[in-house]
Amino acid sequence: MRWQASDDYAAVPMRSVGPVKIKGTEVNAELPLPMATYETPLWHSTHRGALACNKAGGINAVVMDDRMTRSVLLEAPDIIAAQRFVQALPGYRPDLEKAVSETSRFARLLDIHTQVVGTLIYIRFEYQTGDASGHNMATLASDNLMKWLLARHSELGYVTVSGNYCCDKKNSAVNGILGRGKYVIVDVLLPKSTVKRILKAEPEAIVNLNIKKNLIGSIISGGVRTANAHVANMLLGYYLATGQDAANIVEGSQSIVHAEMRGDDLYFSVTLPNLIVGSVGNGKGLDFVQHNLEALGCTDRDAAPGTNAKRLAVGAAACVLCGELSLLAAQSVPGELMNSHVQLERKSPEKGE
Repeated sequence: MRWQASDDYAAVPMRSVGPVKIKGTEVNAELPLPMATYETPLWHSTHRGALACNKAGGINAVVMDDRMTRSVLLEAPDIIAAQRFVQALPGYRPDLEKAVSETSRFARLLDIHTQVVGTLIYIRFEYQTGDASGHNMATLASDNLMKWLLARHSELGYVTVSGNYCCDKKNSAVNGILGRGKYVIVDVLLPKSTVKRILKAEPEAIVNLNIKKNLIGSIISGGVRTANAHVANMLLGYYLATGQDAANIVEGSQSIVHAEMRGDDLYFSVTLPNLIVGSVGNGKGLDFVQHNLEALGCTDRDAAPGTNAKRLAVGAAACVLCGELSLLAAQSVPGELMNSHVQLERKSPEKGE
């Protein structure tokens, strides 16, 4: 069967919920939360979380770090040569920075990490990539760096431009430790009265459930740097609505939800170390994507490089917090989760549907 190009599109229902108030250095505004999903209750649940957060004064948000990575893989003839190369690598930093700048006006080399396994040399390059998510930019820069290194060290051999120490679209510990994408933290302090009236739950029950489900449950399941209820749900919806590479929800959903009582108030936070999003690049030219990016305020051409993408990442994190908060509230009340799904997704038998 011969493959041929097609202009067909997969239609996924899309809505914007909220808006939600966000306060922080990257965003200080009300943002809509666009999500494309087949899971109808997700819109209602995330909107309920947004209502609760707005009533509490809004969500606080910070971007702790921002970098994209690519790890090349070289092979030495023996372990002595591998050691010598790794020891020499820091001295090449000025030349490597120049080689990166030649590939893009936005790419900047931030850091280099190495791991050696036998004669295999894994080199993890970390970059600043402006408003792009940076996959292609990092790969192009790394390809150029590898050529420079191999020209300098003819004893080494090429293995691949991506050796999985990156680590792209896979479960890993390294991304959370060294960073890949936007490292975003969002939190909110909700009065007990708001939790009871809007979320229909007790704040103490949400704290208790987070410990027993998200923390202990994730430990016994073997989760890797992850403790959450359904971060991937909100991320996928937001990523599809804003033209992101949806496969990056794999590392993006490795996120940690924390909840505790502060007096009578519920403190609720979500830490997302690996949000890989961009406001420019592939997928951003579609009309619905541009509409959503404009609504989020992520198309400012006069903004400093990286500003629009960070704003986009903060929106993603806020979307996640609203969805996590609402689901944990629902699951803390017997029967509520299933009842809401039945009401929103099941067709009525009385109407013969």
